[in-house]
Amino acid sequence: MHDVLDPDSDRGRVYHYLVGHPREPAGRLAARCGLGETVVRAVLKELAAEEFVVATDPEPGARAAGATAAGEDPREDAWEALPPAQVVEALLQRDAALRSALRRTGTELEQLYRFARKDAGHYGALEVVEDAARVLAISRQLQQAARHQLRVIDMPPYSGTAGHYLEQEVLQRERMAAGVVYRTIYHGTAFDDPVAGPNMARMIAAGEQARTLDDPPLKLAIGDDELAVVTLAADARPGVVSLLIRPSSLFRALSNVFESLWRLAVPVSADGTGTQIDERDRQILTLMASGATDDAIARRLGLGRRTVVRRVSALLARLGATTRFQAGVQAARRGWL
Repeated sequence: MHDVLDPDSDRGRVYHYLVGHPREPAGRLAARCGLGETVVRAVLKELAAEEFVVATDPEPGARAAGATAAGEDPREDAWEALPPAQVVEALLQRDAALRSALRRTGTELEQLYRFARKDAGHYGALEVVEDAARVLAISRQLQQAARHQLRVIDMPPYSGTAGHYLEQEVLQRERMAAGVVYRTIYHGTAFDDPVAGPNMARMIAAGEQARTLDDPPLKLAIGDDELAVVTLAADARPGVVSLLIRPSSLFRALSNVFESLWRLAVPVSADGTGTQIDERDRQILTLMASGATDDAIARRLGLGRRTVVRRVSALLARLGATTRFQAGVQAARRGWL
């Protein structure tokens, strides 16, 4: 995040140039900064999302003439840097909030770490379960007891058999039919797993809210606001150990961890999980990811604008994405780009 102030980074180079040269279009920024136009558009999108720059209408008259002379679209938005003092203050406030959150989470995880290694005193909100059969039973009980929602982080190793996953599907469908909402964060490799991948696709089609994250930090299930289960590899033997955490400051920390990861994860839709796309849609996705507008995509590929709008809308729906950036990330994870 701080690289926006570093003139040697791509983000810093773009921001520094805009500080001294307001209302520049992306094409001219790319030439002035010595960066590719695709890179500059991606950087501008990131900086705008973090409220470090803002898109403005281009200046009339001279700017339009200059853009035409440079081969740029005179209708293209120009970009303006927000005041450096405002940017620095925002960075300092985010740093302070992050440090505070890290200290709170670190304190709770330290308690978990010490208790799991039995070098600290008893922590009443936590119970260690080492029996494999009871670990599976607890997973079922957690789902059966939930009345409102299940929040799950699912990640490898995927140790369950095909039969285990089918039993889980039956239970999950029953609970969702009873009104329980399932929100699941899957590891990015879940698409490629021969058992977990198809299970994920079927559950999403049945109504599960699903997102993916490249590398979640832990395997977790939370039932309502009553019980959290962290599953870890056993240290001294094969298999897993489950840590049951009941309402406490540690429970709240794990709940906050899930919600933070949920906001970072990319939505997954039922359509297209594990499938491929044709070459034309791949070209459209590539141009979308580079920041091209519908008009620019239509000109580049020789398509009608309505056709592009229709295909972009269908691609967003297939990927479960609400923004073009999310669509690009999700398409890359699925190997479509």
